[in-house]
Amino acid sequence: MRCRRCGHENTTSARFCSSCGTALGDDETVSLEMAEDRHLLDDELGGALERLADGVGMLVVRRGPNAGSTFVLDHDSISLGRHPDSAIFLDDVTVSRRHAVVRRRDDGYEIADVGSLNGTYLDHDRIETAPLHDMSQIQIGRFVLTFVVGERG
Repeated sequence: MRCRRCGHENTTSARFCSSCGTALGDDETVSLEMAEDRHLLDDELGGALERLADGVGMLVVRRGPNAGSTFVLDHDSISLGRHPDSAIFLDDVTVSRRHAVVRRRDDGYEIADVGSLNGTYLDHDRIETAPLHDMSQIQIGRFVLTFVVGERG
């Protein structure tokens, strides 16, 4: 069960988050809160999520020097880093020149750290490679990005 406060994935029998201590509700409550968060994010972006094609991913910079920026993930591999040739240029000394890569797979998207000094974090956990899910939070240096995927419903 994913914690609605910090995003940490807990065992299904847990009553409290093992990361932050928040009481865990039922899955329906967490799903409703994630849907509300997605709706609020869409409002902030002027409806950009509604216009996102079904199955296409997008990163939204929530915190960092270019907060509010959006990046549509329309290639099979998208590099993130401080190198000027990065597809997503994150200009801060806390970001490695070649920090991470987001890859599109048949079953969705994944993120992989590519040997960065400060690490890549997904929903507050340091990762090497991990699948991305709608409303996942990525931290790269001082940048916090939210991953969203287009859905038609």
